[in-house]
Amino acid sequence: MRPRIGLFRGLRFRLTFSYLLLFSALLVVIGLYFRHNLQVQTEGDVRAVLEEVWGEAKGYLRIENARPLWTADPDDPEDAHIKDRLSLVLLLTDSNGNVLIDSPTYDSIGIDSPDEIRRIMALKEPEVHIRTDAAGTPYIIKAWYMLDDHGQRYFFAIGRSLADSVRTVKTFTRDYFLSLLAIIPLTGLLGWALAGRAIQPVNEVAQAAQKITGSNLSLQIPLRGSGDELDHLIGSFNRMTTRLEDSFEQIRRFSTDVSHELRTPLTAIRGQLEVALFTAETAEQYRDAMVNALEDVEQLSSIVRALLLLSQAESGQLVLQKSSLDLGDVTEDVVDQFQIPAEEKHVRLTARIEPGMKILADRVQIERLFSNLLSNAIKYTPEGGTVQVRVRRDEKQNWARIEIEDTGVGISAENLPHIFDRFYRVRNAETNLIQGLGLGLSFVAWIVKAHGGQIDVTSSVGAGTRFTIHLPAETPTGIAVSEEHPAAVEPQRL
Repeated sequence: MRPRIGLFRGLRFRLTFSYLLLFSALLVVIGLYFRHNLQVQTEGDVRAVLEEVWGEAKGYLRIENARPLWTADPDDPEDAHIKDRLSLVLLLTDSNGNVLIDSPTYDSIGIDSPDEIRRIMALKEPEVHIRTDAAGTPYIIKAWYMLDDHGQRYFFAIGRSLADSVRTVKTFTRDYFLSLLAIIPLTGLLGWALAGRAIQPVNEVAQAAQKITGSNLSLQIPLRGSGDELDHLIGSFNRMTTRLEDSFEQIRRFSTDVSHELRTPLTAIRGQLEVALFTAETAEQYRDAMVNALEDVEQLSSIVRALLLLSQAESGQLVLQKSSLDLGDVTEDVVDQFQIPAEEKHVRLTARIEPGMKILADRVQIERLFSNLLSNAIKYTPEGGTVQVRVRRDEKQNWARIEIEDTGVGISAENLPHIFDRFYRVRNAETNLIQGLGLGLSFVAWIVKAHGGQIDVTSSVGAGTRFTIHLPAETPTGIAVSEEHPAAVEPQRL
């Protein structure tokens, strides 16, 4: 069942709203741009006409003896038309502002004051400005001076109406923005439909994801084959479910292993205490029962400590205490500790150590690394087998190289990629009887990574296993360096 999502919180609505908002803003900007261009163009046309009539007026109008005279023939219809056209918006005054000619239209916009007339006549070129009449109609006016036959200056102004230009711009603005009232809703409906189609694959993926539970994590969402971001998301989701399935499997294995490992000492403790309670008659018998119970308690504590230590290590709570170590000395100490277990198992344990190998490391963790690997090597090597430890310098890379090789049961190819996983144990006829939680190699992998090293493993079933570890060697200044390997490398499974 699909979850109910509010209309305004839904992805479809937000996509539609964003698309509609952007599209509307774009249309408004386009409309304002064309409106501005239309206004500039129509006003430019009027200015061009004004320049034309300005020149014509100076050709048809003369001033003689302080009196204006039109050179147009009144009996010629064309000249009469030209005179009427030139006189539509016209003002002619002397330098003191005394009106010689004015038109009714110019009267409606207001006769220039004497101060304004003297200011304009003092300019080096004509002035063009816009004025409005009482009705709000704009006029573009060009004003300057003209000379009479004696060189006397007179104020001369002529204009043209901008009403048609303003009307054209207003009509365009009204029609355009009214059309948006129809365009925007239609665009919203189209955006809603497109957004629905766009998120349909997401809804399909969500429905498929709802079918995935802890009991069927193996279910994979099929790719759409489009190679787009959604396919990338589906692929990432499928890889996530695969990792979750692996994690769930590890937890199930861990639960099984832990319950088995904890049940064994708990059962033993309970059995020994019950025997002592019901059958022991002497203090010695009670003492023996308590000693045996304490040994099992110690085994139980070891399991819990191992789990706690690994949890602290992987969560970053375990801080390394690094110091300069002679790797050879550490190796010898650990090998000596495992000689007795090896002899009891009738396994030959040998070590070849290059002297003077220095590393900057946490001694406790390096000892734990050797202990876990040697413990595994001895446990999984049958009687008569050998375990070899080799420590030397890798001159090419200035790294310390550690090799621990056994002639044990080996690890199959399908198990090899998982041996460093937590709680993972190889299950077969040779290993089922060997106790363990599968935590030792997880510790080893963490220790190597925390020291900026690299671990490789090769193995053949029935022939044995070899672990190869590279750790940064210490320079003479006491700083561990790495020339080719990254500072922290995940374990490699070969």
